Amino acid sequence: MSEIKFHPYIDGLIQYAFANPTTPMWKLSTAEVRKTRNEMIAKMMGPGEEVRRVKELRVPVEGGEINLRLYYPIDEPDLPIFMWFHGGGWVVGNLDTHDSPCRALANRCRACVASVDYRLAPEYKFPVAVYDCLTATRWVAENAVSLGLDAGRIALGGDSAGGGLVFAVALLARDQGGPVLQKLLSVYPSTDITSFERESFRKYWDKVILSGPVCDYYRKEYLKGPEDAANPLASPLLAEDLSSLPPTLIITAEHDVLTSEGEAMAEALKEAGVDTTYSCYPGMIHLFYGMGELTEAENGLAETGRWYRK
Repeated sequence: MSEIKFHPYIDGLIQYAFANPTTPMWKLSTAEVRKTRNEMIAKMMGPGEEVRRVKELRVPVEGGEINLRLYYPIDEPDLPIFMWFHGGGWVVGNLDTHDSPCRALANRCRACVASVDYRLAPEYKFPVAVYDCLTATRWVAENAVSLGLDAGRIALGGDSAGGGLVFAVALLARDQGGPVLQKLLSVYPSTDITSFERESFRKYWDKVILSGPVCDYYRKEYLKGPEDAANPLASPLLAEDLSSLPPTLIITAEHDVLTSEGEAMAEALKEAGVDTTYSCYPGMIHLFYGMGELTEAENGLAETGRWYRK
């Protein structure tokens, strides 16, 4: 790993992880995977900052209900809405693992962040997560007045698997009657799960915390079958038409298996005429966005705030 120049703090995390190997995820039960991975994510994210208030809700979806957590940065009427779809390979992650970045986004963007606890694989295979996120977005829009929010100003955001869900939901909203979306934020997104042949996967396959084998485990748990990988709702980079999507900010980390996918998505959106901003943070790895210990994490959040309010 000496040829890769990690940020000193990141290098310490990686050295610790490789010096203290854990049981491979595919040898654990789903419950064990979630417990260990969720604890790791929450610890890396760190404690969240204060917001004005937090509201817990339940949203009806096909076949049940899911949790929704609203973060209000200020007490003002008609706040804009920023939906958030957490990462975790569609298998792990929840409202608590991503509590810290949601709080920070609410404060930086001066918007109400609505974090969606979509149902996870393998209990709920593709495309359940996609439609849970779409349903939650429509529910918030339909109930905006009672929530003190502005249904005319809705943005979507997410990281990793959630970053891919952002594009899947945006495509469905564009093609299936809304809601109208104003902006998209996608942080080190998963945009093409048909293969692991892109440059960043080859370079960082076994050198970073989010490894190639881990991504392969997530993909197998998420999809009903290999043929699902080519569906644009699972691999939005493969969508035939990316035009007419709202202005988009894509943030990636230099040392991440998903970097090439994020960069390719940014290029595809620009070719489709979408107003797209792309930022790759040097020395960083997956999950850096929201890590309270890092100046670069704050820089990413600050960039998001400036872009969102522009």
